[in-house]
Amino acid sequence: MSASSITEKNYKKLIIRAGLEGFSFAVADTLNERVLSFDEVDFTTYPKTHKVEEHYWKAFLEYRELTRMYDEVFVLHDNALNAFVPSALFDEAYAGSYLQYNTKVFETDFFAFDTIESPEIKNVYVPYVNINNFLIDQFGPFEYRHSNTVLVTALLNLSRNVEDKLVFVHFDRQHFEIVVVQNRKLVFFNSFEYQNEADFIYYLLFTAEQLNLNPETLKLQLLGNISEDSDLFRMAYKYVRHVSLADVSTLQRRNDFSAAQNLRHFILFQS
Repeated sequence: MSASSITEKNYKKLIIRAGLEGFSFAVADTLNERVLSFDEVDFTTYPKTHKVEEHYWKAFLEYRELTRMYDEVFVLHDNALNAFVPSALFDEAYAGSYLQYNTKVFETDFFAFDTIESPEIKNVYVPYVNINNFLIDQFGPFEYRHSNTVLVTALLNLSRNVEDKLVFVHFDRQHFEIVVVQNRKLVFFNSFEYQNEADFIYYLLFTAEQLNLNPETLKLQLLGNISEDSDLFRMAYKYVRHVSLADVSTLQRRNDFSAAQNLRHFILFQS
């Protein structure tokens, strides 16, 4: 759906899910809490450059929605450079130490953290400082969070009053996240890079084994860049008895997009 059909008076909030290989963005009407439009930018179609900021600059020239004035700009950093830490164990002075076991960090890295109120969890991460600086030049100050903060918060809310462990897998083009929640408690989170469906099923079954989850009985829900026709879905269905696409009907009530679009942009539309 093109954003050009939306009248200017509705441009209230711009949401950008920022990555190195591209980004997606949505325009939302904050008064009615509705997503009005969205689009995706794939940098693989752009001329090669050493600076990702040049790709963003090119996109801003091509998409006029990105040059309008907004009441609010909200940025989501989409990367695997994050770790969830119980608030009781978190010390901001040592933020980088929580990441050193699952990603390579440097003394010069800038660390940020988000707070998930229930349960009390910190998501420690490395934001894209260069992208932030570019966007500040375009919009001025803005709020930003990590994509996985939004994902986990939404899935925790879906698990309210559910005593069974719920297993979700969120797919992007080059990585996926496995999230296990139980009655608003985060049981497990991890992000994995993959090249094919064999990589995916290996990590999924290994995770299930570590958590003592039986593939015959666990209920697996898939979301993100996934469909029932994909090789990833067929592979999951081959090894896990109960597989489905996540229910996004509640999210659909906040926009006029299809179930497939809400599934693909689940994180973007939650913000």
